[in-house]
Amino acid sequence: MKQLLSFIKKEFNHILRDKRTMLVLFGMPMVQLIIFGFAITTEVRNAKIAILDNSKDEITQRLITRIESIKYFVIEKTINSSDQIENAFKSGRIKLAIVFQQNFQNELFHTNRAQIQIISDATDPNQATTLANYVSAVVTDFQNDLFELNKIPYSIDTEIRMLYNPQLKGAYTSVPGVMGLILLLVSAMMTSISVVRERELGTMEILLVSPMKPWLVIISKAIPYFVLSIVNVITILLLSTTLLDMPINGSLVLLFSVTILYILCALSLGLFISTVANSQLAAMLISLVGLMLPVVMLSGYAFPIANMPDLLQWLANLSPAKWFIIIIKNIMIKGIGIEGIWKETLVLIAMTLIFMLISIKRFKIRLT
Repeated sequence: MKQLLSFIKKEFNHILRDKRTMLVLFGMPMVQLIIFGFAITTEVRNAKIAILDNSKDEITQRLITRIESIKYFVIEKTINSSDQIENAFKSGRIKLAIVFQQNFQNELFHTNRAQIQIISDATDPNQATTLANYVSAVVTDFQNDLFELNKIPYSIDTEIRMLYNPQLKGAYTSVPGVMGLILLLVSAMMTSISVVRERELGTMEILLVSPMKPWLVIISKAIPYFVLSIVNVITILLLSTTLLDMPINGSLVLLFSVTILYILCALSLGLFISTVANSQLAAMLISLVGLMLPVVMLSGYAFPIANMPDLLQWLANLSPAKWFIIIIKNIMIKGIGIEGIWKETLVLIAMTLIFMLISIKRFKIRLT
């Protein structure tokens, strides 16, 4: 028994001295708990909305104040005509618009009936339905309050319109998300593993002292995965349009151009990972844990980013998949051109250049 206790003590000492083991044992559960606890929720908060008040009377102002007072909505802007609604949605500044009919108060008090139109961005069907239900609930509560006050059965009808995806198909969310996930994992993970494998086998140094320039060697490692990623893109688009009825309302050339940029960003990220990892296993773990979790949780693919704390929202901005998914939805579903996605495109270009420059610098340090 004494020997057993001594071996147990020795094992504890080994664990406590190893910082990486301690990080895995205690750091990873805490990080996962925080991310999963704040990210995994179907509740939508701080959704930006627009108001078109064609009546501008006391009742509409009271109802707008009621809507603004709850935590689910932030009134981003007040629009003056129905023509501005489409532009507000295409700019990505709002997720929902509320339209009050003309003479709302007069209609309500004289006919006991008035109408509100709720227009929701259904590129994310779950979020669109949730937001529309929130507004309907607020309107119902307001209607009940009016009845209790005046003892008159006022009726406020809500007409719900789902913009871009009236049938609320789940493919409108899953296809852009799957594209972002697959392209990032395949390009980044496989590139990092292939480079690290050469280093593990001792052949990378041989390749770099060959007559071919070092940067051409690195590019030669990335080109096959670039080609395979393009094949993946074509396959996904064919399946999504033929089997899932996913539209491509925007420019196909623009779609492929941005996708190629995203693949280059993922490849450069893979090269960066290969400069950090010392083994194929380490490269695979970094790619899977460091990329899959942020893509699923922090890209807006599965859960709304607006729900998350400010720290997680800031971390979400570091995920290339977030910007790519926004771009793909805007092109394929909303039919937006480069004028509506130039900011996200610039972010992807900046990320690609940063990852590439860091990778080249670290390769020079470690492999010359």
